Formats: sequence, C-alpha cells, structure tokens
Amino acid sequence: MRGRNKDIRVVIGAGGYNNNPEWTQTEETELNLLRREQWSDRFEPNTITAVLAEHVWEHLDFEEGVKAAKVCFEFLKSGGYVRCAVPDGYFPDEEYQKGVQIGGPGPADHPAASHKIVHTYKTLSAMFEEAGFKVNLLEYCDENGEFHYTDWDEKEGFIYRSKRFDHRNNENSLGFVSLMVDAVKPT
Repeated sequence: MRGRNKDIRVVIGAGGYNNNPEWTQTEETELNLLRREQWSDRFEPNTITAVLAEHVWEHLDFEEGVKAAKVCFEFLKSGGYVRCAVPDGYFPDEEYQKGVQIGGPGPADHPAASHKIVHTYKTLSAMFEEAGFKVNLLEYCDENGEFHYTDWDEKEGFIYRSKRFDHRNNENSLGFVSLMVDAVKPT
C-alpha cells in the first residue's frame, strides 16, 4: 500500500466475508486497531480514504476504542472516514440484547464472548469525538427504542447487519439492527 497514489479503503476484521471486494480485507492478526506499528508498516499517515469495521469495536472497551479511533484518525486523509457498525444497546429486543451482551450469551467460542461494551449512539459518538472525529449517525435506536435511519451509500462501505441488507429485517419489522456511524476526519 505504501507509495501508491490511489484511494485506499480498508476493511477491519473482514472475517472471510468479501462484501466490499474492491477494498483491502484485513484480520486482527495482520492489522490490529490497537497496534499502530502494524498500520505504519502498511500505510503512510494521512493516506487512507476509508476504514470499515462491521461489528468490531464492541470487542474493545471504551478506552481501547478511543485509542483505536486515534490510530485510524492518524492514517486517514483529511475528509476520510471510519464507517463503524456495532450492536445497538438501545434496540428493544430482549433476545438481541442477550446475544450481544458483554461476555456473550454462552460458550467461549461464541462470537460475542469477547464483547467488552454494548454501545449506544451516545457512547459510540463520544468515543470517536474524543479521537477528533465528526460523527454522522446513519442507523441507531434512541433511548425510547425508536429506530432512526439516514440514507447511506453502500458503495462507500457495505454493512450487511443493517436495516436494508440483513435478512432478518423486512418491510414490517426489524429483526436485527446495528448502531452505525460515519466518523469523519475534519478537513
């Protein structure tokens, strides 16, 4: 990636999915959000256009989340962004909340077993703002469980676990949502 003069778009924790085929797909072992040296080995500061993280940041506690956001901030271009989707702490569904709870609902190999936080739009926004970002809320539930949606372009970072794309959702009801933001590095 070093030395190239093009848009650099990076998926963090791709998990074997290739929902963003034109993007650089990475896993935690090769590009850890908390290991700045891994980023500097691959990228120059101020060169990345976009970072996409679908259900990754909940595996970091709040302080780690701020640290990770600061790493991304350093390597993003001015006007670049992190599109981040996490489980929504205000989604009013008991089974959903059991499934995304801190420590997960079951055995150590459950995907949620390493969850350290369940974000709300307030905590996720505060985390990215502390790192210097301007936060645009795309999908989220408020304190009353009401779902809010702002139209977003999937070409700028496809999130499967979203209102439009998750198979558990339909026109009449939401079965699974994410709290989703674009955290933008100011110009």
